[in-house]
Order: sequence, then structure tokens, then C-alpha cells
Amino acid sequence: MPGEEDTYASYGHGWANVSNAPFRLFKKWNHEGGIATPFIAHWPAGIKAAGSLRHQPGHVIDIMATAIELASASYPEVRDGHAILPLEGISLVPAFADQPLEREAIFWEHLGNRAVRAGDWKLVRHGNRPWELYNLAADRIEMNNLARCHPAEVEHLEALWNAWAGRSLVAP
Repeated sequence: MPGEEDTYASYGHGWANVSNAPFRLFKKWNHEGGIATPFIAHWPAGIKAAGSLRHQPGHVIDIMATAIELASASYPEVRDGHAILPLEGISLVPAFADQPLEREAIFWEHLGNRAVRAGDWKLVRHGNRPWELYNLAADRIEMNNLARCHPAEVEHLEALWNAWAGRSLVAP
């Protein structure tokens, strides 16, 4: 039994993996099992193909950029005399029309775990372990680490991640 109302119970790592099958790992990790989440949008005036799926990868940071575009607003540079970090997300409005989302990469950092996705390439690192590289078009469940086969891609994506971490004030 889970216990009294003031207790915390979970079902453990094994069941967490099963819950995200076929994807690898679970929440806390930056593999697809920890980050792949469906996004449901309902906007009859703006989304013409109701009930259809889109496959463009987005990120929670894109919600602000989408809201700003839809409201015809602008993102401030200063608030109460303090400079604000630039908006990192992009609008999801093109995806609503099944158009590509134009961006260089999507970045993650959570509890020292890092990842960057650029096109079909995804680079993942857990703490101080070596970077892992996956081609999501060929291997969406991230079973084949291609880091040794494509060291230049690892170096390129790591440089992108480091640049993002610097401008976003994320500890490397």
C-alpha cells in the first residue's frame, strides 16, 4: 500500500522505464523517455486540420514565443530596470499549419544532465559521463550510441550546447 496521505510512494525505476516504452529512460533523464511528451493544441480559428498529428519537435520554451506571436505582442528587453535574457523559444504557429519549425537546436539541462537536438542528431550527457550521440530519424529509441563513429558531430553539438549554456546562465 502507498501509505498515509503524507507519504511519498513511486513505482521504481523498472516501472518508470515501462511507462515510457519504447523510449529510453524516464523523467529526470534527457533521453526520449524523459522528455518526449505530446502537446495538444485546440484553436479552431487557427488550426485547420483538426485531429491531425504534427511531428515537429518543440519545447516548453516555445509556448511563450507562440503566445507572443498570437497576441501580436513583443518580448521586453528590460523589466523594472533589469535586463531580461533574450527569448530562446520559437513560435509553434508554423507547426499548426504543418510547416517546419526553423531553429538551430533545442537544448536541455536538468539536474546536471544535458542534451541538445539539432535536426535528427541528439547529443546526451549524464553528469560527467561521456557524451552519447543518436540519430533520431534512424533510432528514435536511442539504442545505438554513434559518438565514436561521428566525433565531429559530437564536437559540433557540444559547442552549441556550451554556447547555449553560457548565454542562458546554465552551469556547464
